[in-house]
Amino acid sequence: MKKEITLIWICLVFSVSIIAQNKIIVSGKVSEEGGGAIPGVTVMTVGAGNGGITDFDGNYSIEAGASDTLQFSFIGFETKLVPINGNIHHNVILGESFSMVEEVVVVGYGEMKVKDLTSAITTVKSDVISSSSTSQAMQSLQGKVAGLQITSAGAPGESPNVRIRGVGSFPGVGDGNPLYVVDGVFFDDIGFLNTNDIESMTVLKDASASAIYGVRAANGVVLVETKSGTKGKGQITYDGYYGIQRAQNVLEMANTDQYISFIDDAGLFAQKVSIRNAINRYGANPNNASRPNVDTDWYNELLRLAPMQNHSLSFSGGNDKATYSTGINFFNQEGILDMPNSFQRVNLRGKFDFEVNNWLKVGSNVMASTSKREKDNPSAWDQAYYAVPILPVYDEHSSDAFPLNLGSARNIGYRNDQNPFTATNFYEGLFEEKKFVVSTFLDASIIKDKLKFRTMYSIDHAALEDRNASHSYSLIDLTDDNRDDFSAPLNSLSKSFQNFDNTTWDNTLTYTDNVGNSSFTIMAGTSYRQEKRSLLFGSASNVPLDDLATWYLNLATNKNELGYGDDGYRYENMSYFGRFSYSYKSKYLLYGTVRADGTSKFQEQWGYFPTVGAGWVISEESFMNNINALDYLKIRGSWGQLGNNKVNPSDGARSLSVIQGIFDGQFIPGFTTSNTFEWLDWEVNEVSNIGISANFLRNRLSLELDYFKRLTKNAIIPVSLPVIGGSIRKNVGTIQNKGLEVVLNWSDKVNDNFSYSIGGNVSTLDNQVTDLYGEPYLDGGETEFQQRSVVGQPIMSFFGYQVEGVYQTQAEINNDPIARSNGLAPGDLKFKDQDNNGVIDGDDRVFLGSPIPTLTYGVDLSIQYKRWDLAASVIGQMGNKILNRKRGNIIWTSDVNIDADLAKNVWNGEGTSNSYPSAAGLYRGWNQNMSSFFVEDGSFFRIQNVRLGYDFNNMNIGGVDLPDMKFTLSAERPLTLFGYNGFTPEVDNGVDKTTYPVPAIYTVGVNIKF
Repeated sequence: MKKEITLIWICLVFSVSIIAQNKIIVSGKVSEEGGGAIPGVTVMTVGAGNGGITDFDGNYSIEAGASDTLQFSFIGFETKLVPINGNIHHNVILGESFSMVEEVVVVGYGEMKVKDLTSAITTVKSDVISSSSTSQAMQSLQGKVAGLQITSAGAPGESPNVRIRGVGSFPGVGDGNPLYVVDGVFFDDIGFLNTNDIESMTVLKDASASAIYGVRAANGVVLVETKSGTKGKGQITYDGYYGIQRAQNVLEMANTDQYISFIDDAGLFAQKVSIRNAINRYGANPNNASRPNVDTDWYNELLRLAPMQNHSLSFSGGNDKATYSTGINFFNQEGILDMPNSFQRVNLRGKFDFEVNNWLKVGSNVMASTSKREKDNPSAWDQAYYAVPILPVYDEHSSDAFPLNLGSARNIGYRNDQNPFTATNFYEGLFEEKKFVVSTFLDASIIKDKLKFRTMYSIDHAALEDRNASHSYSLIDLTDDNRDDFSAPLNSLSKSFQNFDNTTWDNTLTYTDNVGNSSFTIMAGTSYRQEKRSLLFGSASNVPLDDLATWYLNLATNKNELGYGDDGYRYENMSYFGRFSYSYKSKYLLYGTVRADGTSKFQEQWGYFPTVGAGWVISEESFMNNINALDYLKIRGSWGQLGNNKVNPSDGARSLSVIQGIFDGQFIPGFTTSNTFEWLDWEVNEVSNIGISANFLRNRLSLELDYFKRLTKNAIIPVSLPVIGGSIRKNVGTIQNKGLEVVLNWSDKVNDNFSYSIGGNVSTLDNQVTDLYGEPYLDGGETEFQQRSVVGQPIMSFFGYQVEGVYQTQAEINNDPIARSNGLAPGDLKFKDQDNNGVIDGDDRVFLGSPIPTLTYGVDLSIQYKRWDLAASVIGQMGNKILNRKRGNIIWTSDVNIDADLAKNVWNGEGTSNSYPSAAGLYRGWNQNMSSFFVEDGSFFRIQNVRLGYDFNNMNIGGVDLPDMKFTLSAERPLTLFGYNGFTPEVDNGVDKTTYPVPAIYTVGVNIKF
């Protein structure tokens, strides 16, 4: 044994001596093509892993084998391999790399190089998309794309609200979300996708980029490319994480002391009786006999820590003739509301490409998804906001309650139960979706590298089942007088079944060629699409709900109460489109598309939508040769029109209506005619864009600058009918969105161990109505909390009185004719007399702000050091307002709680507040008018994501090669700073009627590749 060990050592020493004898010191200088030295270039021995960097003068020195190859790399320059061949001195010249502008990006029905683009396009890669812990792929883009506003949703499985470059339609007219195109298939929502399956997401923001998709692209387009297989050895990848969700910025409500003090200040006698009843029922606080021994924090009772997990397993690989990428994903998210509310999704996918021969390629993409969402009961949030703190969750004194002894505010004198646990315990909502998407394509090269034909056929089927059940219960103490007064005496059940079928058949013929200094591409195509929807729904009461297996409407005791319906639609669309792109010497660019869209949805069945774009690559001009700091500069501009068919079709009033009259004691049928039939066409978006794309300092610094103007013509608005009254919808409005988008990114590799990048984007948005066809205004929102659209103002702006203070003294009241004439008292709000006529009336109402932010921004930081990497991002917005609608509700009735901010800050004597009314004043009609008191600033700053990773690639432990592994720790939305009095400043449409909180998420994850 000793001899064997000695022999091994001799062989090892001999091998090392041989290797050492072949080692040499190689040195030299690295320069750019102009002759200047390049400091900081990474110099490595290929395969050996040792290396260094060039000094300030570009010099390097490295130990290597005489037959080794050196690799020279630096950001902004081409990577170069240099065989040593026994020479100890090598001077190297690196050419500039334009990889960023040479990169190919996905556009409509094809691909283009970044340098040839004339449109506003932003692409986000898979590493950014998968770094976000979310069930919704679009959520991962929040703060990453200039001009893209994403409003987060807190409920499990709920899709965020997405807007690209503002709002182009009046609320209620249609859907403002963009079109999603996943591997060529159209979708209205991509909540079924697993983020780990996505290779890239490209946002097409202007008409020049989007118009190739026609009338469905008016709100912008998001192109999604899923991962494909690559030629080479098969790879197995597991990617997963486990996390905990936690409610943040929990809204503080008044506690028992604050609530009772408020009741005393307001002089609410009925509530004082209820407080005494609570003391008698639940006992007195041992430290204060005037307080009941109850102090319930309802949000604290309702909220919980909730787990979240995601697991993906994928297989990919291929050879010269075929590639494949398949996978399975399981996602589960529990809700932070303490009731059955969750989202589960299982995805299966497969993507296959086959080269039949040297001119024919075929492939298919199959996706199957099944999801189940246990829905929260929105009234739980309402009741938690209104519930008084002097009510316990459970009431041991309530012997008549069933099936749970939950506390009821009615037992101490209030009108309603108030307990939010009635909403969580006696409601069950379930939404299930089964989705199947299959697409297949054929690519035929008719003339090699020049003329290609592509045909693609896809089927998208979705089956949706929605079920809502409410169980009977009672919480009140029953007496002979209220023996039948149950809180909810009967079970109720509603169910609906929907099927969606979308079929698409696209055909394109593309010709690409180069003639001298000119290169061009011509594409022509057709697209046929059929959309079908069927709906069957019903509802009934007194349905047995004891056993899930018996939840059927036909088991209702009273069949006469059974409600049902059947609905659906079918639309067909045929389109013809073409595209032309031209480049001369890679300096002068021209781009244009045209699309003719036909649909059965409107009476005017055909629309024609052209776009044109141009670009000038100034950096290619000879007069730019001596500007060393500038690597690339392009000016681009585009104009185009898009139709918007995401609006409700014409329905109008019937031209002939049946009526009945009574003549001689008999019902006699008759008819009346009307001329109010609507003739609607699609809305038209006309978009202009001017932009600059530039790279500086060896491509380490990049700039994208865009100014856009988006004009919605033929916007559908209600128009008053003269003489006969009422209104009908017409295509006669105009809405304008314009703004500036700036994107800056800096990346640098200091040495082989350390690199970093920092980037940011900022967007402005000016939204305003520019034409209402002579209508003085359009009102929206609610009668008491009005929103109004007028020419020159943002759409659906908040409209009411401007508060300029609070009346402090009786002397101030006596000296103010407005206060005297309205019977006001100290502690009442002081509204501004806009027209200075000594009267506060409707003419003094003004615009109080818009729910649309005027500025949004995002910043990303990434650092890599050896095997460690750290990434962080922040986002924010400014200029938008939020209507605190929930606060408006509590002052209309005096038997509910108030939020702590209100309890702490109400006026309570001269000088105590100049912005909040008194406690008593809150219940006077004057202070309940829509005013700036209810409209708050919606600005916020958020740390969106922090992610720390450690890479175990190419590691060997104990002689065993480990698979490539990466471990991560992440925090999603750990900190949000804002001044709004609510859970979150992200409120859809700016009206907060109580919103599901958007939680912070903390995860630990691992990625393993075999």
